[in-house]
Amino acid sequence: MKRTWHQLTWEEIGQIVADGMDAAILPVGATEQHGPHMGCGMDSELAGQLCRDAAAQTGVFLLPTLPYGCSVGHSRRWPGTLAVQPKTLIDLVKEIGDWVHSAGINRLFIINSHVTNAAPLRCALEMLRAEHDGLMVALINSAQISPRVRDAHHADGDDWHANAAETALMQYLAPELVREDKLIDADDPDRTADCVFSHPVNRTSLNGVTGSPSKATAEDGRQLFEWMVTDLSEKIRMGLVEKPPLTHGYNDAVQFNKNAQSQKV
Repeated sequence: MKRTWHQLTWEEIGQIVADGMDAAILPVGATEQHGPHMGCGMDSELAGQLCRDAAAQTGVFLLPTLPYGCSVGHSRRWPGTLAVQPKTLIDLVKEIGDWVHSAGINRLFIINSHVTNAAPLRCALEMLRAEHDGLMVALINSAQISPRVRDAHHADGDDWHANAAETALMQYLAPELVREDKLIDADDPDRTADCVFSHPVNRTSLNGVTGSPSKATAEDGRQLFEWMVTDLSEKIRMGLVEKPPLTHGYNDAVQFNKNAQSQKV
């Protein structure tokens, strides 16, 4: 069942909520350099297609994809990156959450396809759940959906980027983003294994890549994407029936038994 937010009228959204659907997915991507072999929209393409398919399988609302993310670590060495500051992303997602909550959404799944979006998105999560007591927010990083998805992403480096997994996903999902003739020379190793500090990409990569995109195939991308859709959909289904472990309100104070306390004095 497709419930794409921007295609619905306000009456339709209100009726779907009244009928019992109180959950939405927010895909968050980025626009940033992905080496010499892949288009800058890779993260947003993945977030959009992954969430589209998971929303169709679970019946939740699909919010518009955010195409800009916290990509400041990619530096200005290579053109193509369009980054926002962490505080900008925090505010933007917080305000989107405010509005969807006002429409009756009480379960918000934030699906992030760019690694360094994770910290500001977590901050937005903290702010939303503190302000809206009935709103439950999940932050799911697309490369960490499940063990098999995580293993595939990290197969050619811990600090991966534009690697075999990401390239394979685009060969399958959006082949127009991949420059096949550039793959053979695109590989660049992970140089961060013994680093204490977190360095920007201009100091860890020669060409904006970390990993082995030359090993990518569209078949690998198909298999990985199917895992991602299946495993994300399962998480969402679990979230649709989840209840808080306890029912205490956010601003509830602990009520002490005054008589019991006075007897101890």
